Amino acid sequence: MFFEGQAAIAAFERPDGRWDVTVHFADAPDYQLIRELVTNAAGAGIADGIIFDTVEARDWVKASLSDLIPVPAGRFVVHGQHDRARVPPNKLGIEIEAALAFGTGHHGTTRGCLLLLDHVLKAWRPRRVLDLGTGTGVLAIAAAKALHENVLASDIDPPSVQVARDNARLNMAGPLVQAIRATGFAAPQFAGRAPFDLVLANILANPLRQLAGPMAGHLAPSAMVILSGLLTHQATAVIAAYRARGLVPLRHLRIEGWSSLLLRKVD
Repeated sequence: MFFEGQAAIAAFERPDGRWDVTVHFADAPDYQLIRELVTNAAGAGIADGIIFDTVEARDWVKASLSDLIPVPAGRFVVHGQHDRARVPPNKLGIEIEAALAFGTGHHGTTRGCLLLLDHVLKAWRPRRVLDLGTGTGVLAIAAAKALHENVLASDIDPPSVQVARDNARLNMAGPLVQAIRATGFAAPQFAGRAPFDLVLANILANPLRQLAGPMAGHLAPSAMVILSGLLTHQATAVIAAYRARGLVPLRHLRIEGWSSLLLRKVD
């Protein structure tokens, strides 16, 4: 409804299943027009709840960086360039800047996956690892740095693939992380690298359920799977989809209303 550059829009799903939508305008919009547009799309009740406010001018890049404090997750610490010196020497630092891809380590799903990855690596050393829906590449980089093994990383979004490659090089893991564009498991690289010992998939609940069958077909015996990107109330349906494919749940982390799951394939 708006010309390019006229408005910036952000939408976030809350843990209760509702959505918050924020629209930033460079100039004051027509309040009545906005309410009419929302009334037509979502009803008068939602339109009546719109709040208009004026935001002061500030250096938003600097402000956003100040909020991105280092995130510890087991042996891993996800941080921005401005906090590189704050990573303890006994931790594995993963430097990720906010970019046009999902995953700076500050979301409960990313942290949950890293915590489960750390848990898995304390007792086991997988050799064939896949990060499905890699986003910024944070999970692939974490696995590559911890294992010193090659990791396949895929994403449906071409900019995310490039971001993941750039981040892997930044973190001295470029030779170990192969980032490819792929939808689901529809790429020849999957067949060439399978069966996988460990799959990490931080995407969304519905795609995770749809991928249960194809993923099970690409797993080695006793393989581990780490899933996230789902709200806590969605976990039961996702677990059921994978249990039907021979995977049993081992751990369930709940962080900020989001669930992260660790499952194992039954031989």
